[in-house]
Amino acid sequence: MLKPYISFGLTGLTIFSGLILSSSFVSADDTIIDDVSIAVPVSCTMLGTGTNSHTANVPNGTYLADIGTTTLKIYCNDSTGFAVYAIGFTGDEYSGADHTKLIGVTNNQKISTGTATSGNTSNWAMKLETSSNATYPITLDNGYGSYSQVPDTYTKVAHRDSSTDTGTSATGAELTTTYASYMSSSQIADTYSGKVKYTLVHPANETPLQPQITESGKICYYPNGNDVEGTMGCQTISASATSATLLASNFSRSGYGFAGWSTTFDYSDNTGFLGPQEDITFTAGQYTGSNPGLSLYAHWIKSAGNLQGWTCPNNATMPVGTVTALADQRDNNTYAIAKLADDNCWMIESLRLENTAEHNSDGLLAQGYGTSSTYGDFSGLAYPESGNFSSTYSANSLYNNVGGDGMVNIGTSDYPAQRMPRYNNINSNAHVNNPTVNTVPMYSYGNYYTWAAAIADTTYYPSGDQNMTSLCPSGWKLPIGSQSVANSSFGQLSVSLSGPEGGATATYNTTPNGTAMSKIFRSYPNNFLYSGYFSGSATSNVGYYGVYWSSTAYNTYHSFYLFLNISEVSPGNSYNSKVYGNSIRCLNRKE
Repeated sequence: MLKPYISFGLTGLTIFSGLILSSSFVSADDTIIDDVSIAVPVSCTMLGTGTNSHTANVPNGTYLADIGTTTLKIYCNDSTGFAVYAIGFTGDEYSGADHTKLIGVTNNQKISTGTATSGNTSNWAMKLETSSNATYPITLDNGYGSYSQVPDTYTKVAHRDSSTDTGTSATGAELTTTYASYMSSSQIADTYSGKVKYTLVHPANETPLQPQITESGKICYYPNGNDVEGTMGCQTISASATSATLLASNFSRSGYGFAGWSTTFDYSDNTGFLGPQEDITFTAGQYTGSNPGLSLYAHWIKSAGNLQGWTCPNNATMPVGTVTALADQRDNNTYAIAKLADDNCWMIESLRLENTAEHNSDGLLAQGYGTSSTYGDFSGLAYPESGNFSSTYSANSLYNNVGGDGMVNIGTSDYPAQRMPRYNNINSNAHVNNPTVNTVPMYSYGNYYTWAAAIADTTYYPSGDQNMTSLCPSGWKLPIGSQSVANSSFGQLSVSLSGPEGGATATYNTTPNGTAMSKIFRSYPNNFLYSGYFSGSATSNVGYYGVYWSSTAYNTYHSFYLFLNISEVSPGNSYNSKVYGNSIRCLNRKE
């Protein structure tokens, strides 16, 4: 049974004060309203129980129905309902147009899908039935109430427009599936096998992506949702290649966090999740020649609540490696969250917070650019801006200091504008068309922030060794930086990822250790990116360097950060100028 989350606002009751003038009149000078909110998270599951084997002997020229029975039980409390999709496949479910044909074991003969009961073509079919004993009825789609051909694309076979079931203690909704087959008189004796995959999706109008056959010699990226924004192209793989670095994501989806890439469109392979810039290995020719290329699908996780006020659970509730998603109440951006190897919860997407009414839910928080105990800090942000940074000398521009000292100046008359490089050169929220190489700005690189913006300070060169305030949502912090790896949040993570052999003073600034650690940092679910940094009037080294601010200053002009490239990782013990624009990853320590 699901337990509702209960949160209280100000404690106390209505307070009355003043003079009682008569027995029929009371003057109430002060009133406190005690807010109470209850949230019940969405939980949907589907269980399958086979009552007998889907195995039968079908002599030549014979039609046989009701081969085996499987009952699907569905429990779902999504008020907008759910749908069940089915697809048949044999062997490789991505093998092309005839992948739903039953395959003979010995002679590699194929049996098509269909409903014929006589003739010269063998076939197999499926039928669904609903249970009258179920608590919640479910509607069948596409005529699957009688024997129909097994679908060769993902097809909706049943749905319920609304649902209130809250757990397995109730009967839920039930579907029963059976199969039939006809064998022609000329069918060769053999044992033929196939499968049908059922997938539960919610809400009821959600449409799962079809499996994609990628052109040989390419790695292609698919949005995996009917409401995803952004486009992406493909990477080319040479016939001799044995490895590749994946592309960062250029996709976004309202209400969902991006957790990486999946090798299956329905996430059926839980070991097939990959970081957005993970290094993958394969055998030469595996994805070239007569073989199909590699299809990768965006791995979306629906928001399970808000970042603000959330506390990283202990391992009994949220084991290491668990991934969820939470929304930032300041602008409704949703971020994937993971319990990483250091036992703490990290945002595994870079911060995208902007000080514009366009990207704020009510337009008030951004305009105030102050602090809020509920939502977090805006005080490090510039005044609302409408355009991209440019090389012109204006209040909202980034440009190189004319004195040639390498510093970055941001504006000349509006000091608050000196705090926030927002974009990765091209507006990160205006998706790039068909990016094909790592050097093209991607949406998932997020925004870039000076250190003053990162720690939500209002000065150009803020002081202090350790800063507790930040642009992170309320309850979240910037990672700690330190010359000692053992005292750095990034360093503690790197040691945990590398195992005991890393040691408390481990450094990864040379190969081969640096190369190995860089791969680990970019692997799922760590998901650090080569997002580069902002310097001068444009981004630098996008696709080659990853640079992430800590909360800790090195001196007046420099602060510690995480740096990584293909052969080096400096885990929070390197430092750089505070006026550079770097990425932000926020941290929530476990309870």
